[in-house]
Amino acid sequence: MAGRVRQEPRQGAQAIRRAMNVLRILAAGREEGVPLVEVVQSTGLTRPTAHRILHVLMEEGIVEKSENSGRYAIGRQVPELALARQSRSPLLAAAELWLTKVSQQVGDTLFLTVRTGLDTLCVARRIGTYPIQVLSIEVGARRPLGVSSAGIAILAALPSHEARRIVANNQVRFAGYRTTAAGALDQIAATRRRGYCLHQPGLILGTKAISTTIKAPDGQPAAAITIAAVRSRLGPRREDEIAEVLKRASTTIEQTLRQRPSQT
Repeated sequence: MAGRVRQEPRQGAQAIRRAMNVLRILAAGREEGVPLVEVVQSTGLTRPTAHRILHVLMEEGIVEKSENSGRYAIGRQVPELALARQSRSPLLAAAELWLTKVSQQVGDTLFLTVRTGLDTLCVARRIGTYPIQVLSIEVGARRPLGVSSAGIAILAALPSHEARRIVANNQVRFAGYRTTAAGALDQIAATRRRGYCLHQPGLILGTKAISTTIKAPDGQPAAAITIAAVRSRLGPRREDEIAEVLKRASTTIEQTLRQRPSQT
């Protein structure tokens, strides 16, 4: 009896974690959704297990299935649940002024990306004034940590053992993003040496991206601020200039967050 009691919490936790992993994969698919085979490949679950989880989530209104494509997507009940907490993130509040200011200063597209579990989530984007803008991702886009410039910058600010664990957990998902675990680890090492992440090519061929990390008051990397531009806009000299601009912005945002630790 005692043995069964000890096992129950672990079994329940495992089921919840599997369901959350499935939801994160579906979130990356956004409106288009994700086919069952991709859910299986990305989560490492067996097909019957993934199918069972999806159907339970559908019964609860958390997941929807397209009758035309057969793809699964986040259900309409999810944003309804999110209405229970409409207060703006302290990070967004602290960063808002600087996002606009830096974008106007450099002329290129600026992104604010937060860490959420094993993923990154784009929460803000500012379009610059230069005629050619790199709109590589939209607000709400989710990527595995280790894929994007922002993700590499966040991983580089973590202890090595934790960064390696996250890369190992995400490596099955990397194939869909032209990334490998070895490549991600190489970029993390280069970012630590350089002091910022230089991603080339960016998420779009012919582009570059530069990211610096924003740390929460507890010292943990919580987000990254990124400039994306066509490759010709980011030569070696301008790379350093942009990196310094982003570093100053990150530092100022961190200072603002530290002034109100109880809200973070």
